[in-house]
Amino acid sequence: MKFRAHDTFFIRKGWLSKGMRCVDEKPDVFVAREENPMDVLGLGANMVKALRWWLQAVGLTTESKIGKRIQTFTELGATVYESDRYIEERGTLWLLQYRLATQIDEATAWHFFFNEFSMSEFTRDDFVRALQKFIAMSGADEVALRSLADDFDCIVRTYLPRHKMNSAKDSPENNIDCPFGELGLLEVLNKRKNLYRKNIPPVETLNPFVVFAVIADNAHGRRELSLNELLHAPRNIGRVFNLDSVAMLECLYEIEKLGLVKINRTAGLDVVNILQDATFSDCVRRFYESMEDWEQ
Repeated sequence: MKFRAHDTFFIRKGWLSKGMRCVDEKPDVFVAREENPMDVLGLGANMVKALRWWLQAVGLTTESKIGKRIQTFTELGATVYESDRYIEERGTLWLLQYRLATQIDEATAWHFFFNEFSMSEFTRDDFVRALQKFIAMSGADEVALRSLADDFDCIVRTYLPRHKMNSAKDSPENNIDCPFGELGLLEVLNKRKNLYRKNIPPVETLNPFVVFAVIADNAHGRRELSLNELLHAPRNIGRVFNLDSVAMLECLYEIEKLGLVKINRTAGLDVVNILQDATFSDCVRRFYESMEDWEQ
């Protein structure tokens, strides 16, 4: 489990693109001694550490655990760098959201928030208490409350655009939106009480190939999945994308139109049959191909 690895810095717009470019040009950019990483990246020391972690947390890069700690692209990272290196497609953000929300070891608080935390309306104290219980039940060492609170604050800043927050007390440095705020996954219910709510995102922003990528990644070769599993199982579309049953069915109908799945709700079955064998990477490539076809 890892907490507060972001050093209180959420992802700034342009960070991931800059990080990918630098990793492509210089895989040891974060540990090189001949060049100062701060000079190469144009960021302060703490921001450099945060970006180093964020690239891994969203599944774009991986870092060797032994020897020189160079970074290399994951398969997803290589595809994103080739197809959407400036992260202009909403679907790219959804793919990175899936990876971020399922990194139980690297981004534990995010994994917990989307997959285990059952409250739809909550305060920071609600989240911290629940996360403490999760850590204790997992048998891990106790984590400082400050670290858990900082993780919650970073989650809020990741998914809430500044115009939805009371930013009067924020410094100009912190008034930079995170691109994940475009996904619509979090809402402020009461600014005075710091009360928040998980939000169901607009279904039209979820590309069917991206949604199917997550389904395929969790199917593990199975050709039949229950709607209940898709909606409630950790790592699946209902959890990582904050979908309710209505929104999920809308997404599934769009996937069905592509001939990828068949929804069967007869005789109380409530299952989805996968009609085409496809891996997560296959679906990602088809998503970007569909974007190229649409642009043409």
